[in-house]
Amino acid sequence: MWCHQLRILLAAAQAGLAIAQYPPATVKKTVAGAGGAPKAQVGAVVARLLKLTRAPTPPDAADGVAVALTHILRS
Repeated sequence: MWCHQLRILLAAAQAGLAIAQYPPATVKKTVAGAGGAPKAQVGAVVARLLKLTRAPTPPDAADGVAVALTHILRS
């Protein structure tokens, strides 16, 4: 899987796009307030912040939104 990630990062860099990466604990701490927060908690906080009736599904979608929120909040 990491090979696909490297290809995406390389393509973004070649296109002149800014790249930001955050460790999972940083995303969890930024969004949920605790670096060890479980996926369900991250999803619940994402739903609350975005005023959704439930967490995005699948859980990886909530994780992606949490990364985006982390970038916004830390930029």
